[in-house]
Amino acid sequence: MKRREFLSAMAASLGALRDRAEALYPSSRPNIKWCVSSFLWTSTQWADKGTLPYTEMLDVIRDTGFNGYRFTGWPGILPRIGMDLAQLEKELSKRDLHIATLSFGGPADDPARQPEMEKSAREACQFLKRFGATEMVTFSPRRVNKVLAREHIRRACEFYNHLGDVCADYGIRTGMHNHSQGQLIETQDEIELLLKLTDSKKFHWCPDTVHLYMANCDIIGLFQKYAQRLIFFDLVDAKYEYQKEDLRLANGKVEKAGSQNGTFMLGNRDYGDGEVDLPGIMRILKKHKYKGWINIDHHYSPVSPRHSFERCMKHIREKLDPIHS
Repeated sequence: MKRREFLSAMAASLGALRDRAEALYPSSRPNIKWCVSSFLWTSTQWADKGTLPYTEMLDVIRDTGFNGYRFTGWPGILPRIGMDLAQLEKELSKRDLHIATLSFGGPADDPARQPEMEKSAREACQFLKRFGATEMVTFSPRRVNKVLAREHIRRACEFYNHLGDVCADYGIRTGMHNHSQGQLIETQDEIELLLKLTDSKKFHWCPDTVHLYMANCDIIGLFQKYAQRLIFFDLVDAKYEYQKEDLRLANGKVEKAGSQNGTFMLGNRDYGDGEVDLPGIMRILKKHKYKGWINIDHHYSPVSPRHSFERCMKHIREKLDPIHS
């Protein structure tokens, strides 16, 4: 091998090692911690039954440079992760990963069922507290006819103020996650009504940008107006693409052509491939001195979770960290 070829090969090897080291030991971010959602695995990668290869997911999260993940499927998925909570703590510790939050929801607009929801919230808070998390992401109930929406939102908001007090008993904050696929809080007017009817000191905001995008919300306008209520959020790039063909997932499931779920999946994009103003949002975070978690809640990856999250982390380091980290 000629000297020039040898030096080129060495440079390439050192570059690969540097990239690996940067993934394992990301540069210091005093304000932001980045996480991903386990939903990508539970919905598209894994079968609905049997023990899950949970540590393989943890390895991908660590290898791609993220600090943790949003725990989804709580509590039903716990018997399937292949370990007890003490072992999960050990697996997280040896990878220097954290459970950032979990997805929580229930019939908040039904007074008769609110006591069971409170009981479930207390159990969720105990789980989060054990793992050192301080936020719980709350999803709204099922969607109702638009004529009834205001009343159902009013009932839910009364409970959400109480839920904030419940969570505070455990040192946990909670806030609303908007959702564009059949939940009560979906559109911009519904988001703003909820934020108006809830106490800003008790109940907060945990938005998801891909759902804001799909609901045709003014994403930048909402972040500018309500940045002070952010405690956690999903920053997902998006670009609308109607599902023209069947979509076969890694777990063998098939989304039939023209389905709302398949169309939503295709609309999830790796950072830089969509139409969400990611730098604009980061500038708002910097202005309001946001400190906390930012989550990538991918619902679909055309290649693999590892491939998507490597691409996203590269974009974070090159484009977003310089704005606010």
